[in-house]
Amino acid sequence: MYRRLVIVHVLLAALMTAAFSSLASHWANASEAAVQAVREGAIVLIRHARAPGVGDPDNFRLEDCSTQRNLNDQGRAEARRIGKFFRDNGIEVSQVLSSEWCRCLETAELAFPGRVTREPAFNSFFQGRASEAVQTARGQAVLMNWRGPGTLVVVTHQVNITALTGVFPAEGEGVVLRVRDGRIEVIGRIKP
Repeated sequence: MYRRLVIVHVLLAALMTAAFSSLASHWANASEAAVQAVREGAIVLIRHARAPGVGDPDNFRLEDCSTQRNLNDQGRAEARRIGKFFRDNGIEVSQVLSSEWCRCLETAELAFPGRVTREPAFNSFFQGRASEAVQTARGQAVLMNWRGPGTLVVVTHQVNITALTGVFPAEGEGVVLRVRDGRIEVIGRIKP
């Protein structure tokens, strides 16, 4: 069952990569509504930047980046462009939360140097699907309690973003949210 899940995820990731390969390589493909919502203090969930592969190696250890799937040079450049997008658009970022996985922390730190707080609620559950419901509830609680001022940025994983929003983001893609009437509402996407 796990192997089938990995195969399906690999195929979906390959399709998504192919679909977005023709997009410009800068973080600016966004609707004006999405950018305006972010300027007004929306939440942005960002999937970590380019980190080749799927999941993590069998010897994965959270405290040791050398055992994890990490950003490549393209991913590091994408992460820097993410931060530049926020600065160039005059977006006030009040808080930056990140999964504890190294590819998320590096994305967040390159985009928003010195502003990153580790938040286990956004850690991946890709290789531990039994924790999906609990992990998603924790992440949802963080989002539902956000009051600003300014924008909340969360750097996390595809599985977390999909569980919270139903959106399957590309690497480096942002999903813009607003909490309204006790629900999380997707406003738009900012594509890599």
